[in-house]
Amino acid sequence: MNAPVRTYAVLAVWGMALCHALPAQFDGFALYNSINQTTARLINANQQIAYTWSCPSPANYAMALRDNGNIVRGAIHSPNYITGAAVGGKVQELNPQGQVVWEFVYSTQDHVTHHDLCLMPNGNVLLIAWVKKTVAEIQALGYTGSTAKYPGRIIEVQQNGTGGQIVWQWEMADRFIQYVDPNKPEYLPIAEHPERLNINVPVNSGGGGPGGGVDWFHENGIDYNPELDQIVFSSRYLREIFIIDHSTTTEEAAGHTGGNAGRGGDFLYRFGRPSNYGATGTNVITAAVHDVKWVKPGRPYEGWLMYVNNSGGPGNSTVIDMIDPVREGYNYPITPGAAWGPPTYEWRHQCLANASGQSAAEMMPNGNVFVCLSTAFMYEVNADGQLVWQYNAGPAKAFRYTCDDPGIIALFGEQPCGLNTGVGETASVPVTIYPNPSAGFIHLAGADPSELLGITVMDATGRAVLRSPPMASIDLGTHPDGMYHVVIDLRDGRRVHRALVLQR
Repeated sequence: MNAPVRTYAVLAVWGMALCHALPAQFDGFALYNSINQTTARLINANQQIAYTWSCPSPANYAMALRDNGNIVRGAIHSPNYITGAAVGGKVQELNPQGQVVWEFVYSTQDHVTHHDLCLMPNGNVLLIAWVKKTVAEIQALGYTGSTAKYPGRIIEVQQNGTGGQIVWQWEMADRFIQYVDPNKPEYLPIAEHPERLNINVPVNSGGGGPGGGVDWFHENGIDYNPELDQIVFSSRYLREIFIIDHSTTTEEAAGHTGGNAGRGGDFLYRFGRPSNYGATGTNVITAAVHDVKWVKPGRPYEGWLMYVNNSGGPGNSTVIDMIDPVREGYNYPITPGAAWGPPTYEWRHQCLANASGQSAAEMMPNGNVFVCLSTAFMYEVNADGQLVWQYNAGPAKAFRYTCDDPGIIALFGEQPCGLNTGVGETASVPVTIYPNPSAGFIHLAGADPSELLGITVMDATGRAVLRSPPMASIDLGTHPDGMYHVVIDLRDGRRVHRALVLQR
């Protein structure tokens, strides 16, 4: 059983000066493939592109690195009859040379994969899909709206030669209950069945009727816990995260008994919006939520759930939240009529910028937190909230891999890290810069002007964006927000500092 529910919150803050004396980033790599692009990139700790894959199909952004150095990615099938945000339609595995090892298409007029994927220890892949339901089909179940809908489906795909096959399946539609018409199926009091989903639950997607648009619940993030044999997923429009049992058969997943937890495919746990199941409590997730995952074994807060709460912070700002649900065996206890605990987040990082869409975060082995903010940038902060790394690209999602990851070693060998930009420190003069972060103007301190030879500023890709003669200040106000390297040449060598420019 987990420790009792915690009621404290840890707030990560930032704003102290950044220089080489501060704790460094956790040396490793970030993997990403921007939406609708065919090039997958691996970025190293020095903000260099360390590896690329030229892929035959544009990406929907979801991807992962296998132990053998292959990548598995969500790709956009053509044609897709059902379209929407982060639509995919197929999953591909590519070797380090960019050749397709196998692919599986899941795109018809009735269903299509979208958003996230998750690699499982057995080599299979979990995928999220939309499933088309006619208005007549869902009204027969007690739905009071008047439009067709695409409820969610989770499938587990196993490689089969150069293709794939579905070996397990779970349906959101099997969870539906309603309390509007006793003559229709699953007529049950909503508040007495939090393990089920009110078919008429209000969602945050716009459109007409109680269910908003056709993209009904917008499931967008998925993760797997092999110890518990459970799946967690996030739903943007329900503003919740859910845990379900994967130990069931597909037939048991359609019902309410069976599996390790004995509850079939019903929700074992849900968090974020108690009002969705008629319970009292605070609606902690107020709008979009993305990228829910368990913190990996051996890392700080192991086994906690981490997620991107896009508008959950002060002033609707983006935060990374974590919770540690109480668990008894394979189940998560709940008091009838009340909400699943905890009552609010138990750990929080205030993000350096805001993102309304898909983003990602991960706890690193040394307690640093990696964050990828969609359409903004990706960065890493240490346990004190100090910025220690940034890359000025904002894909929908990026995935962090440590230097000792088997897939990284397969690509680069036994010593994949320690790469450098060629910009090293040799000077003994203790020159510093301030303020950091800055709105553009950066001042030098700690050196006699006669010791200065010149200043070069490089962006995150290593490109020189400013060269200056010896001066006490430089102005980066005309350059984009982000992380820069300020290289200060002195008579006895050079000093290098990272500088964050934020002009908001």
